[in-house]
Amino acid sequence: MKKEKMRRRVKGVVVSDKMKKTIVVVSETLRKHPLYKKYYRHRTKYYVHDEKEEAKVGDKVLIEETRPISKLKRWRLVKIIERK
Repeated sequence: MKKEKMRRRVKGVVVSDKMKKTIVVVSETLRKHPLYKKYYRHRTKYYVHDEKEEAKVGDKVLIEETRPISKLKRWRLVKIIERK
């Protein structure tokens, strides 16, 4: 029996759907500054493979890490959590 590795999953918001089968998702996390101890927002942009082209701008989505699909795409769409 083969042990399946858990892949990273991230929640984010779709900010662009202008490419074919690709969406851009921004995930926002709170981080603490090491010296000043102040919390700040950190944003990360992910290029996500959307095979059925079902996600639209403003949708909250769940994405999962996968093998490289293209130069920038290393994530795939798992499901749409909330539609705008």
